[in-house]
Amino acid sequence: MMFAIAMSGATSGFAGELELSITPEANRLPVSTETVLTSRSGERWSVTRLSYLLSEPALQRADGSWQVCESAPAWLSLVDGRSTWRIPKVPAGEWTALRFSVGLPPALNDGDPAQWGPSHPLNPNLNGLHWSWQGGYIFLALEGRFWKDGGDPATAPGFAYHLAREAFRTTVTVPLRFRTDEVEATGLSLAFDLALIINGATPVSFIRDGSSTHSKEGDPLAAALQGNLQGAFREASPEAVSMEASSTASTTAGEAVTNGGAFSLPATFPRPRLPEDLDATPARVALGRRLFHETALSRSNTLSCASCHLAGHGLSDPRPLSPGEQGRVGNRNAMPLFNLAWRPSYFWDGRADTLRAQVLEPIRDHRELDEDPVRVVAKLAPDPAYRSQFAEAFGDPVPTTERLAIALETFLLTLISHDSKFDRARRGETTLTELEQRGFELFMTEREPRSGQFGGDCFHCHGGALFTDHQFRNNGLAIDAADPGRGGVTGLALDQGTFATPSLRNIALTAPYMHDGRFATLEAVLDHYSRGVQRTRTLDPNLAKHPDGGLDLTAEDKAALIAFLHTLTDDQFAKDAYEKDE
Repeated sequence: MMFAIAMSGATSGFAGELELSITPEANRLPVSTETVLTSRSGERWSVTRLSYLLSEPALQRADGSWQVCESAPAWLSLVDGRSTWRIPKVPAGEWTALRFSVGLPPALNDGDPAQWGPSHPLNPNLNGLHWSWQGGYIFLALEGRFWKDGGDPATAPGFAYHLAREAFRTTVTVPLRFRTDEVEATGLSLAFDLALIINGATPVSFIRDGSSTHSKEGDPLAAALQGNLQGAFREASPEAVSMEASSTASTTAGEAVTNGGAFSLPATFPRPRLPEDLDATPARVALGRRLFHETALSRSNTLSCASCHLAGHGLSDPRPLSPGEQGRVGNRNAMPLFNLAWRPSYFWDGRADTLRAQVLEPIRDHRELDEDPVRVVAKLAPDPAYRSQFAEAFGDPVPTTERLAIALETFLLTLISHDSKFDRARRGETTLTELEQRGFELFMTEREPRSGQFGGDCFHCHGGALFTDHQFRNNGLAIDAADPGRGGVTGLALDQGTFATPSLRNIALTAPYMHDGRFATLEAVLDHYSRGVQRTRTLDPNLAKHPDGGLDLTAEDKAALIAFLHTLTDDQFAKDAYEKDE
């Protein structure tokens, strides 16, 4: 990885802002998700995720004393293209070393993760690095695939190395000499050779030492990775650096979380990034609710959004594929509609960046409502009741396509599900049964035989208050060329056969399961993860690290997991707020 440091805007004894721009490298070549590396044991390996937190920057003076620099922590990620840490108010002077931590000090690591704004690097909905109910953050997540020389990368097992907890907060010190005024124009570079995490002072073998670590006390694999991490940084020659991505905290207009006062957010949920122009007044919510049930949105005036998103099913469709106009069907199951404010993108393949854009696509889709939004608003315009509602919501009685989308978006953003038995148990208002508690423990326990753990390993993808990490993953289904999922949007080989991770909230209500509704029951889903996982070139490393077929869960473990999943049902969600207004 390359760090480049640039100084500018000297004021009041400060040289200005210090920018650390980081680009992964191995053997002085840039690292990407396509790069293949070799361990000292001769194992070939590649990276699918490199995500980590940095904090506590400091500079050393010639007399050996340290100047601690005030800065928010940084989240950096290879896949997300985040590569910059901006440190304000760096003092002018001459320095002999740079020091920082890979990880967070206890005050930050143990703090409430729901306190951070949507752009803050510690918002778990942004970085995906919080360990949810176990507490604390993952400091560094390195995941990928490995295989022996001559093996097939397409069916290779996976590895998931997670450094976390105070014992594995890693202090890195890099000797170097520079003056802030000298590097203002040229910048200063540090190199972090990713290959040295595996090939450092204590070489790691995926086969010999293990393919996963979760930083348990006394784990020799975690200790080896930590030691290698400390020695992987070095000074490098100056070079120009792109500053396109920043990991500094932000206070944009989208930070407001209760615009209009029509709804509030659960205190235990991370803060979402809402539309900057969101005005969630009761009038707009009511209009959006009515439009959600409006059959004029379809060409035949017989179908609505609610036709495929049923309140008693978590606003999903109990049919594997929903019939649209003329009985035409698509190739994907209708996703449940709740907690959408936290989604970074929409649809199973993430092709819509905003909910406002998403709501118009089913209207236009030939297999769904098959109507032109312009024709929809023309149908609504003569209705006095609609003209009155549009006037109340927008100050103008004329329906437009934009107002149609805004009203639907506003209503959908208010659909928040957060009051399940599990939530009440967390608040001390009820208790889980012995079977449900056992299921929760399995849910939160990784499968790591070398350390005597044989859990369900569910939390990697479904941890946190939202029970989803909002990532796109291949979860062991065969790759279908006719529907490559996210790969059909990005065209990237890494995304072929990957789909959005659904929330497990209300999961007992939202059958059938998977993007195409292929599994009718939760039992069938667990059978898949137990023995049906197929190895393909994009299988998620957290599944690829398991034996062929999957976790091989016992009948008792499956029963416990299903009991726990039923505690995630929010009974009031279907009963109260989301039926059609009369």
